[in-house]
Amino acid sequence: MNKNFLIGILSVAMALVVSACSDNNAAVTKDNAANMNEGSNSHDQMDHSGSGEVPTDLEAAKNPAYPMGSVAVIQADHMEGMKGAKATITGAYDTNVYMVSYTPTTGGATVKDHKWVIHEEIENAGDQPFKPGDKVVLMAKHMKGMEGADAVVDSVEQTTVYMVDYTDTVSGEQVTNHKWVTEKELSPVE
Repeated sequence: MNKNFLIGILSVAMALVVSACSDNNAAVTKDNAANMNEGSNSHDQMDHSGSGEVPTDLEAAKNPAYPMGSVAVIQADHMEGMKGAKATITGAYDTNVYMVSYTPTTGGATVKDHKWVIHEEIENAGDQPFKPGDKVVLMAKHMKGMEGADAVVDSVEQTTVYMVDYTDTVSGEQVTNHKWVTEKELSPVE
C-alpha cells in the first residue's frame, strides 16, 4: 500500500509540474502575441512617466489655462487609466503639437495616430510647422523605438501642451512628468 501511495503522490506532483509548464507556455504565447500586435493605435509600450526634461528651445507658456502646480482632470484616453484622472500640472508650453504615425526603430508594426509629439521633438524642425503628410524623423523618447524613427505627420495644431503627474485610474500607479496632454484634453476640477 505504501508503494501505491508513493506512486499516487508522484503522479499528482508530475501532473502539477506539467500543468505549471503548460500555463507558463500559455503566458509566453500571450506575451508574444501582444508584441506581434503592437502598433496600430497601441500605446502599451509607452513610457508613461518621464524625466521631466524638455527640449532647451521649448518656451514656457506665458498665460496657460492650467498653470504649473494647478490640478485638472484628464479627458484624453491615449492609454488605459488616463481618462478621468486628476492631474497636477508640472509644465505648460506653447508649441505646435503633432499626431504622427511611425515605424519603430526596434521593428514591428507601424504605430498609427500617436498623440502627441511636439515640434521641438522632431529632427531639424526649423521655425515653420510641419503639415499633414510631411515625412519627419522623431527625437521623442515616449515609446521604445520612437527616437530616430521615420514618421508621417497626421495632424498639426498650435496649442498649449502640458506635462502632468497623475495616478493611473486602473493600476493605481503614480505617473510622473507624462508628456503630453493638450489644453483641450484637460478640464477644470469640479
